[in-house]
Amino acid sequence: MTAQEYWNHNVHYHPVVLDAVPEGCRAALDVGCGDGLLAAELAARAESVTGVDRSAEMIRQARKRDAGNVTFLEGDYLDGALLDEGGYDFVSAVAVIHHAPFDDAIDRLVRLLAPGGRLVVVGLAHNHTLLDWVIGCCGVPADRVNARRFGGKRAPADMPVEDPIMTWREVRQSTAHLLPGRRYRRRLLWRYTLVWDKPGGTREGGP
Repeated sequence: MTAQEYWNHNVHYHPVVLDAVPEGCRAALDVGCGDGLLAAELAARAESVTGVDRSAEMIRQARKRDAGNVTFLEGDYLDGALLDEGGYDFVSAVAVIHHAPFDDAIDRLVRLLAPGGRLVVVGLAHNHTLLDWVIGCCGVPADRVNARRFGGKRAPADMPVEDPIMTWREVRQSTAHLLPGRRYRRRLLWRYTLVWDKPGGTREGGP
């Protein structure tokens, strides 16, 4: 875990995202960038970074950051006119795709990727089975330890929040269908991660 300005369940998995950035990444996109923390971290691993968020307040906070190769845009990534299709070697989406219809969100992220580009998602789902609840309970001790280690769980003021409607099983099955070959992993702190490489190019590095 790298040093952060603050800690929460999403920030905890930023290192997973950063480790997946391919060598020689030219253009990176962080969808639902919030206050720009991850976009600023990506700036050290890509020639240029774009952060997009539909919250005007989040973009206002993000633009306070001093990162010369990062551009922050206010708008919805689902808007076909806002971002260049096929224009990004790397796309990250942390705790954002459950804010929209799942298939539409995945389709749009795929379209934004350049051939050979890499998509990394840190997502949420909700518990449906007894096993889901057992796994969820196992995360409680880890949450307490990490919160104490990093000064408590915090998030930017006015960060939009929405509960997921898909179950863990539904997410696993849908991503397997929509993103053949994706690497999916359910994580301890109530998140899953997936990494997917778009066909059409050669990429090195990452998990």
